[in-house]
Amino acid sequence: MKKFYTLIIILIIAFVCFWIDRPSVNPLDIHSLKIYKDLKIHQGLDLKGGVHLVYEGDFSKIDQKEIEKAHEGLINVIERRINALGVAEPTIQKGKIGDKRTIVIELPGISDTQEAIKLIGQTAQLKFLEQQGEEWKETGLTGANLKKADVEINNQTGEPEVAIEFDAEGAKLFKEITQRNLQKPVAIQLDQDIISAPTVQSVITEGKGVITGKFDMKEAKNLAISLTSGSLPVPVKLISQRNISATLGPESVKKSLMAGLLGVFLVMLFMIIYYKTPGVLATLALFVYSLIALAIFKLIPVTLTLAGIAGFILSIGMAVDANILIFERMREELRAGKTLGAAIEEGFRRAWSSIRDSNISSIITCLILIWLGSGLVRGFAVTLLIGILVSMFTAITVTRTFLRLFVNTSLEKLIKI
Repeated sequence: MKKFYTLIIILIIAFVCFWIDRPSVNPLDIHSLKIYKDLKIHQGLDLKGGVHLVYEGDFSKIDQKEIEKAHEGLINVIERRINALGVAEPTIQKGKIGDKRTIVIELPGISDTQEAIKLIGQTAQLKFLEQQGEEWKETGLTGANLKKADVEINNQTGEPEVAIEFDAEGAKLFKEITQRNLQKPVAIQLDQDIISAPTVQSVITEGKGVITGKFDMKEAKNLAISLTSGSLPVPVKLISQRNISATLGPESVKKSLMAGLLGVFLVMLFMIIYYKTPGVLATLALFVYSLIALAIFKLIPVTLTLAGIAGFILSIGMAVDANILIFERMREELRAGKTLGAAIEEGFRRAWSSIRDSNISSIITCLILIWLGSGLVRGFAVTLLIGILVSMFTAITVTRTFLRLFVNTSLEKLIKI
């Protein structure tokens, strides 16, 4: 009975994965568990098109011991800004060109390149100034004290403005500033430019204020993003920009999928001709493998590139390799005169060490590529790693379960290797 229970579990897994894999599947939205997943294949830059940017950071004023930390901080701020733009699956990585430190950014499917470039590079240093004679004097209240910034619409003018809220220290400073500047202007300076200088009408104790400046909605949104994400720890300079046409995507995908499908079809044909019924079962297990792997790609989600497709197709071949090892071991056991049931169990037992060792070495290689690699190399390693792990499950569990269904039945004679 155990084999039937296992079969039911496999069929349930296959059905759930098939439901996830459907092109028209709706996002997974479970409010009670606070789970939301946009169940779709995320295409990388080489498939979807977009922009490839390389920025150089100016670390000349940073202490040598703090450069690595500043580089990480720079990436974190840029990542927050890009995420706020709503770009799906951006790639943001550290890089080096000689002794210069860079940030490599890939933004798939982005429509307004110049807006992204402007938002990534601006410093967004916010300061509050008070008047002293003819000049403006810094008050000590800066964007570092900012807790959050949101876009709001002014009820009287109908124009967008940025509502800001300070942390505890900032609220205290803001109260003191408004207290000593009643009926006087307090200027809001952004990146050396004074964008507004409203007159203080009353003491503000809640640590909240509004930045106005004749913004349109896009400008107000970008300002809020910049303020919330923080100032760049060092200045950056755009040194490379490469726009990639999305028209390359469908053509590349079509050719890759055709090559992959042809290869998979030939492998399946070989398995069926050479191993007969076990080959058919291995082919069915391969379908289950494909359903599970694609579902995992959607659930993680994995950003699929051409290299990632190649990794997935390669993992299919590795899944077939495991079945070949198992079937050859089974053939040896059957030739030795063992029953089908005994041959299946012994074949899997003897093949497992070879499958395990070869897959562990491949897994280690994938992990090294994910850790040290970038871009296309990492995409290849991720899909290959997932494929290897799923193939071990399908080869050891799914194929064996299918074979066990034939043991001690009238169909046992069909298992001829």
